[in-house]
Amino acid sequence: MAKPAYRSEEVEAFRDAFRAFLASEVSPRLEQWEHDRRVPRDFWRAMGAQGYLCPWMPERYGGSEADFGFSVVVCEELGRTGFMGLQTGVSVHSDITVPYLAELGNEEQKQRWLPGCASGEIVCAIGMTEPGVGSDLAALRTTALRDGDDYIINGQKTFISNGLESDLIILAVRTDAEAVPASKGISLIVVEDATPGYVKSRQLEKMGQHCQDTGELFFEDCRVPAANLLGAEGRGFSYLMANLQRERLMISVAAQTAAEQILDKTLPYVKERKAFGRPVGSFQHNAFKLVELATEIELGRTFLDSIIDEFMAGDDITRRVSMAKWWMSDLANRVAYEAVQLHGGYGYMAEYPVARDFVDVRAMPIYAGSNEVMKLILARMMGLDEN
Repeated sequence: MAKPAYRSEEVEAFRDAFRAFLASEVSPRLEQWEHDRRVPRDFWRAMGAQGYLCPWMPERYGGSEADFGFSVVVCEELGRTGFMGLQTGVSVHSDITVPYLAELGNEEQKQRWLPGCASGEIVCAIGMTEPGVGSDLAALRTTALRDGDDYIINGQKTFISNGLESDLIILAVRTDAEAVPASKGISLIVVEDATPGYVKSRQLEKMGQHCQDTGELFFEDCRVPAANLLGAEGRGFSYLMANLQRERLMISVAAQTAAEQILDKTLPYVKERKAFGRPVGSFQHNAFKLVELATEIELGRTFLDSIIDEFMAGDDITRRVSMAKWWMSDLANRVAYEAVQLHGGYGYMAEYPVARDFVDVRAMPIYAGSNEVMKLILARMMGLDEN
């Protein structure tokens, strides 16, 4: 089978180098980071020093001006460490949040923030979700009212990945309460750490992905310079909808990688573990189940690679990435479920990696638009939903 276009020799050489970096500098520390519920800042600086953060960024801002294939490699190899929280944190920074700054920022904003994003001195987050507002972003309630040369922000954000570790957050806010439709009243504003009125309330205790912090944030008369507006006022919703396709693609990459690495470490176990004098994997039911999962994983990889190539070619991937996001995240969860079952009692023990996989993948069908929302998007595109 021909290689997808994004897997060039240069990309694969980058993969080898990054894999070696993870093996020597990161993997030996991951268990401790998982226990600490946090990744230390020296990790971000080390990633930046080696060019592994925002590799797509233009050279004049500190990036390598590499193509999207390099971002795919970073996501895949972080996922193959078996600690998906680390993968999530880096993706949120490098390929979900920072692209907003690069695409929408004016030159002063880019010069001010992008070099630190590439070096690891600045860690980024994006603030969309609020209590009671998840996939329905048009309903958000956090306000930013203009007061002279400032905006005054009031509201709350929750489930924010990198929320406590971040040095700046791109905040989705309502700048016009009277806008019709409501989505026309949403804007994006950059809020820097230590801004008065910006309160990082607490780190949320999650089911999984423990080495990546997820925070609850409050904004209490938080005064931010109007110069921190990102793009045009009132265009925030359209910016979010456009950039969510890249976010959903990154989640598809993460989910596909999860399915692959969980199967990879389950196969040796079922060949060695015996029941009734036979390897667990040799029982027909188990063998058929593993064959079915391997087939679906192979199909998923082919589908994903084609979407990555389309994205890099500048095509509109909305339809296919909506399919990929729901199907691949569901697949990762099914693979994790079966892997735990095949491990038996050991699969339920926290010391076995499949137990961590099982809880880590559970978030994938929820964030960046739930899988149910993905199906609604597709239903509308197919003319099946009149709303």
